[in-house]
Formats: sequence, structure tokens, C-alpha cells
Amino acid sequence: MSERPGTLYKAIGGVDVLRRLSNTFYDKTLADPLLAPVFADFSPTHIEHVAVWLAEIFDGPDDFTGKLGGHQSLLRSHLGLSITEPQRLRWMELMTAAVDKELPDDELLRRRVLEYFDWGTRIARDVSASPAGADLGDPGPTPRWGWQGLR
Repeated sequence: MSERPGTLYKAIGGVDVLRRLSNTFYDKTLADPLLAPVFADFSPTHIEHVAVWLAEIFDGPDDFTGKLGGHQSLLRSHLGLSITEPQRLRWMELMTAAVDKELPDDELLRRRVLEYFDWGTRIARDVSASPAGADLGDPGPTPRWGWQGLR
């Protein structure tokens, strides 16, 4: 087997693949009775923002931090959503299906990406319990996720 690219971003195939992943995921999510209420304020720019966030998380360009407000902005977008554990688990089911459809057929790559989503959705669920406008303090820089998980 050939050596893997140094970053998950490169192994995934870049931001265009992450856009496809986001589109596939949100096509199902917005039609899902359990999840649609969480995305009541959804707009098409959400798909692009998710792709840019994931690119940065997986060691691609840092455009989410540079142009979209960084880690603080991402966390703040979840405030007041009151995400339940059943919603988080359904989110993971739909994202797993999207990963299986859109990402390269590489078991370790898919496992690492889904480990990030499991980790990140737990944080989103926890943050979503706080009211909109709550002070989150300084969450630090955007996390980075690699072949060994969180760095």
C-alpha cells in the first residue's frame, strides 16, 4: 500500500470533497423529522461554512479562522439550540452515511473523520444547552484533527 498523505485534508481530497460531503449530509438532515428543527435557520451558505470549517480542522487552509470568525464563531452558532442526545446520534448516523458515500474508500481515513465528528458533536450538544449570547470565554484556536486524532 502506498503511504498516506500527511494530512486528513489531503487524504480526503480537499475542500471540493468536503463540499460534496456537506451537501449529501444536509440533503438528508433537512428532511429528517428529528434533525430539521435544529436547522430551522439553515441557509445555503451553511454548507460552504461547514466545508471551510472541516478543511481547517483536517489541516487544510485556515480560512474559517481567517474569514469566518474561528473557533469562537463556530461554538457560538450552537448556543441555544438545545441539541438532544437522540439528535446527536441521528446526526452521526446521517454523517456516517455521507462519509461512506463521499470520502475515499480508506477505512482509517473514514474512522478518523468519524471520530472527529463524534468528538465535535458532543461539544456542540454541550454548548447548545447554554442560551444564545452566553459567554463562552476563550475556547482557544480552531482544533486540528490528524491521523492520530486530536492534536
